[in-house]
This record gives sequence, C-alpha cells and structure tokens, in this order.
Amino acid sequence: MSEHKNPRPTVDVVIETDGGIVLVRRKNPPHGWALPGGFVDEGERVATAARREAKEETGLDVELVDLLGVYSDPERDPRGIFTISTVFVGRAAGAPEGGDDAAEARVFPLDALPAGIVFDHPIILEDYRRFRAGKGRPPLER
Repeated sequence: MSEHKNPRPTVDVVIETDGGIVLVRRKNPPHGWALPGGFVDEGERVATAARREAKEETGLDVELVDLLGVYSDPERDPRGIFTISTVFVGRAAGAPEGGDDAAEARVFPLDALPAGIVFDHPIILEDYRRFRAGKGRPPLER
C-alpha cells in the first residue's frame, strides 16, 4: 500500500492598518517578505489560528473581518510542503513588531510593497487589491 500524504492546513492574514497592510520579513527560508500566517495546530479552528499567528508574528490583536479565499496550488510553498491556506482580511491598530519567526513586521502602503515577497503572496495581494476595488473575490482555482 502506498503512503498517502495529506496537505497541511495553513492560514494567512492581510492585516489592514491606517497606513496600509502589514508584512513580515521571515527569519527562516524562504527569506523575504510575507503575509503573517502559519500552520494550523491540531484541534484549532482556522480563524483562531489566523488571530494567533498574526499576534505571534506582529504583536497585533487582529479582528478578522472577511474571508478572502482559499489557496491550494500544490506549488505554493517553495519548501516542497503541500499547504492549503485559508486567507483572511483583518484589521488592527498600533505599530507591528516582529516576533516568533518574523525578523521584522512593517506597514506598507498597498501601492509601495517591497520586493522579494515570497510564497504565492504576490498572487494573494493582487487578489486582495481587486477585492478591495470591488471586483469580487478571487477565482476558486487558487
């Protein structure tokens, strides 16, 4: 019998603040900027995981306000881990500070994002731009 490998559930959060959105600079590979997020723990709801990961990586208490979409491209994680991410939109106040596996957390205006955004987060951010512009949710095959 062959070994069946299930995908790992993850979450990401587009955190809106007065100055833009929050990105974290990763301590671990792949290095670069990313949306706050991570793996869902066993027995944990995805919304709970999203708030927990956002707090651990940015120090911010995030109110989840919408569900952007689910991203399941088997190639979305360059580490070779098959992940399926539930992506939320959240709001927070205050200045983010990098924590846990985030070396840094900063607010960026949506029209001035840094180079070197990792994973499939450039696609997620483009979907977020369209969503905020009133052009609907991302396609189902993300």
